[in-house]
Amino acid sequence: MNNKNSKIQEKKVFGIPWNAFIFGFVSFLNDFSSELTIRALPLFLKNVLNTKTSIIGLIEGVADSTATILKIFSGYLSDKLNQRKWLVTLGYGLSAISKPLLYFANNWVFVLIIRFLDRVGKGIRTSPRDALIANTTKKEELGKAFGFNRAMDPAGAILALLVGSVVIYFSSKNAIRLTDHLFKILVLISIFPVFIALFLIVAFAVDVKNGSSSANKVNLSLKGFDKRFKLYLLTIAIFTLGNSSDAFLILQAQNRGLSILEIFLMLAAFNFITTISAYPAGLLSDRIKRQHLIVAGWIVYALIYLGFGLATKTYQIVILYILYGLYYGLTEGVEKALVADLVEPEKRGTAYGLYNGAVGIFAFPASLIAGFLWQYISPSAPFIFGAVLAIIASISLLKVLSLKRD
Repeated sequence: MNNKNSKIQEKKVFGIPWNAFIFGFVSFLNDFSSELTIRALPLFLKNVLNTKTSIIGLIEGVADSTATILKIFSGYLSDKLNQRKWLVTLGYGLSAISKPLLYFANNWVFVLIIRFLDRVGKGIRTSPRDALIANTTKKEELGKAFGFNRAMDPAGAILALLVGSVVIYFSSKNAIRLTDHLFKILVLISIFPVFIALFLIVAFAVDVKNGSSSANKVNLSLKGFDKRFKLYLLTIAIFTLGNSSDAFLILQAQNRGLSILEIFLMLAAFNFITTISAYPAGLLSDRIKRQHLIVAGWIVYALIYLGFGLATKTYQIVILYILYGLYYGLTEGVEKALVADLVEPEKRGTAYGLYNGAVGIFAFPASLIAGFLWQYISPSAPFIFGAVLAIIASISLLKVLSLKRD
């Protein structure tokens, strides 16, 4: 590792590695923007545009999977060029430009196109950003770095949802259905934070290089990766197949009688649980086996999804959704830290691309299957399906990571 990399690893703000700190606030601002619009989007599609749940599943599936190929190639490209910051900036920039277009949405095809563009941005930025965080963080602090980054995401969401709740309260506090006017107000509020996030990246994020020989070692394939990393990707794929878009959870909440204001407040509480659990989970994962925390989170997910499938009362939905934040807190940052454990630094961009790609590829059929299960069997069917796959993935992960390294 060169001297610049070592100096960056030593640079911290309040004990948080520098790039993790900067991208934490970028995530805070970006998620503030996204939460106001993306969380309300399934309600907009259902209530305003009268879109079928199978089409909503299609839109969310395409949105979740659009980034897949780009995540793989952008991660590989960042390794090959030994440069990451400009890819991250480009990705956030594209998302910043596309989100305001939701103001003009008047049919589901237009929404699909906007979601596609937004996810292209996410696909370009995610893997290089994760590699930037990993490669400027000491190995023994990876959980802390990714835990902080993950905690700042829902922190931005909490503020956004509280702001959205105030807007809803003063405009239509008892509304059961989202209106076009209210949705447009939320879109307008969401515009400015993403451009502040762009400034933070350009002005303060630090790019690092792995050495002149690293580009020769990089290829876009699984060849050369440890077998445990390959099997880890397989377990992630199994879990993701049952992890349909959270849009269906929101629709289920509305089905059980929650108003728009109540849904926003419930989502704020859900994000609060994610925020307070993500950073401690990251710290804990630096001290115990990360897979144990991931499995704990997946089991929480299975129980919550089973509960969603069986719940009939409004209060049950609220409690389950709030506790659902614990799944995110325990897993998302820790899963990314585990990727860094399993691969060498010069291949981490590619590794994060493959990891994010595995999630994206299976996110599309997951949401599509959920939409059809909801429409043609029952609203409970997608949640029971997800719970079963989560248990299977949990058992598989424990077996996979008990294997010896190649």
